[in-house]
Amino acid sequence: MASEPWRQGSREVYDYTEGNGYPGDQQSLRLRRVSSRVSNQNYPQFDWNPPPAEKNEEGNRGQPRDLRGSPLPMALKRAVRQVQQMQVPVVSSRESWKRKKTKSLRKFKDNARGCRSFFTLWSKSLQKIGGNFGGGVQSYFLFLRFLVVLNFVSFLLIAGFVLIPSIVFRSVGDSLVNSTGPKECMDYDPNPQGLVVFYNYFLNLLSGTGFMEYSYLFYGYYNNTTVEDRNFYNIPLAYLFTAIFYFAFCLICIIARMGTAARVVVVTGGSAVGNYSMIVFTSWDYGCLGDRATKLKQKNIHYRLQVDLEEESIKKRAAALTLCQKIVLYALRVSMCFGSFGLIIAAFYGIFVATDFSQKRSGEQGILGLIFQYLPSIVITAGNFLVPLLCDQIALIERYAPSTTVIVALLRAVFLRLVSLGVLLFTLWSQITCAGDTKKKDCTLCQYNYKLYPCWETRVGQEMYKLTLFDLLINIVVLVLVEFPRRMVVDNWSSKLAQWVGRQEFVVPANVLGLVYGQTVVWTGALFCPLLPLINTIKFVLLFYFKKITLFYNCRPALKTFRSTTSTFFFLVVLLFGWGLATVVMVYSLAEIHPSMGCGPFRFFPSMWSIVPTSFYNLSEITQEFLFFIGSQAFSIPLFVLSCVVMCYFITLASVYGKSVAMLRAQLKLEGRDKQFLVKQIEELSRQHQLLKHTAGAHD
Repeated sequence: MASEPWRQGSREVYDYTEGNGYPGDQQSLRLRRVSSRVSNQNYPQFDWNPPPAEKNEEGNRGQPRDLRGSPLPMALKRAVRQVQQMQVPVVSSRESWKRKKTKSLRKFKDNARGCRSFFTLWSKSLQKIGGNFGGGVQSYFLFLRFLVVLNFVSFLLIAGFVLIPSIVFRSVGDSLVNSTGPKECMDYDPNPQGLVVFYNYFLNLLSGTGFMEYSYLFYGYYNNTTVEDRNFYNIPLAYLFTAIFYFAFCLICIIARMGTAARVVVVTGGSAVGNYSMIVFTSWDYGCLGDRATKLKQKNIHYRLQVDLEEESIKKRAAALTLCQKIVLYALRVSMCFGSFGLIIAAFYGIFVATDFSQKRSGEQGILGLIFQYLPSIVITAGNFLVPLLCDQIALIERYAPSTTVIVALLRAVFLRLVSLGVLLFTLWSQITCAGDTKKKDCTLCQYNYKLYPCWETRVGQEMYKLTLFDLLINIVVLVLVEFPRRMVVDNWSSKLAQWVGRQEFVVPANVLGLVYGQTVVWTGALFCPLLPLINTIKFVLLFYFKKITLFYNCRPALKTFRSTTSTFFFLVVLLFGWGLATVVMVYSLAEIHPSMGCGPFRFFPSMWSIVPTSFYNLSEITQEFLFFIGSQAFSIPLFVLSCVVMCYFITLASVYGKSVAMLRAQLKLEGRDKQFLVKQIEELSRQHQLLKHTAGAHD
């Protein structure tokens, strides 16, 4: 029995028959009740019958319309879904196979997404951290996870192209260049002979000397061999190109992650208005299962909204300042900036003196020699701890917004840490190359100071190794001897002093700078200590668990939170600065400083880069012509023009998107003002109406 169509105005909402719709009158009455309940509202109506074009030749219905993309209320969607489920269309075997294939493919994608989230490193820990301490602290741990993966992949790259071939071909390879040099320059034998006292093994492990120096950990142990039996493999060339590709790979990973972070910053505009809209409409995770995950997500959203409210209140207070108050505030900030730079310069001078003294006393043995070797690391660590602490107190006087305070503190600390590392490298360079003057007595024979540094590459690698190891030891000591005792005293001692000190806060800028500094040290020493990325991977994994323990057991939630979107992007910018410093060191070492003649794969070359033209002229003529063509103007100029066109296209596209976002943001503000104006008008009209009513009542 066909039923009559229900109409609103002159538009047909649905039409069904018993054959093509669903059997029985009970369902139709329920559907009519649902439809009549929503018919008086201004909702768009839905016609679940497919259009005529979607019917096949046999008159069967096609795929049901997607309800997720339809702007309908939930009650109507639920009713339409019930109707679609009760329809039993007659389809061909081909159509049935297509539907099963689509359904199985969708199920496979969901399972793959679930497996990927299951194997994601520390996903549950990061969710717990974000829920309890906010997105700012969570951004630090996300940054740490990124560095762990980056270092591990880098180690696999180095192991595949340098370490494993060197182990396999060490005994079967031939020397690439048979050359003789001065005997004094080639006198280098770090292999310990005879009996060694047991505690010396521990000292060698900490300092990278002795048996550690004569291993694949450092540059000096690798040979300048080539294997030409069946397959040609040039170990010096592989060593050089692997180092270059390692730096390029790290740069690509950083830029790709910066692009992801910048997309969020551009969408939100870095402001509380855009971020608030994103939180309201896109922040909730509908995949949260269980009370614990739901509460963590609620806390995370609460912290993000708190950050936006704090930012807006500070901006309002800054906008309300008078001209005289602004002049005083800016003068105070400039004076505090000069004070912080004075502290940083004093730290640089201390690092220079300590490094110079340490290198002059490098021949000492025993515990005293170990202290002298670690003296630059001790001074750098002390400066990196004390100066940022004083700069943080200065930043409190400057009265910046929370996110701006994080960025300013990060800039000062990054300048201190990276330039302190630069001061250490400059001191080593001045002693290795006799301050750049190879005509001096100690550098005339070998073009470098062979008396102090018979294998200068290994010595630089040892310094970077000691900095990495000392940084890990300091984190362990601070956790065990400072953070846990402080928490125990605060929790168990009820004096005013203990309550005033309180539990520590997790200071994100200082911790991020520790990661950037450690990664910069690894990049700087990777050419001279190829296994340093593996050591840094182990260090960062241990650091994650140490920081997680101290965060949950020793720290309290921060009193002042900050926005994680801009900070995440800025963390990567700071990391890019460290990459730039390490790249300058690598390029200068490859092109300018003479390699050591007694060790390493480049011992008989005037520079490390000389292996490239030497290997180039050993290639076939066709390969040489092809490489010459790539380096010629006929190839480089069109490539440059094409790159400029592509860059202009993407810049224009980004500009258009930016203008669209700005127009939408301005439109939202105008609509908000219009709504405020209408509300005021309604209030005024209601007030006038109440007044007229009161006047009319008084006259009566």
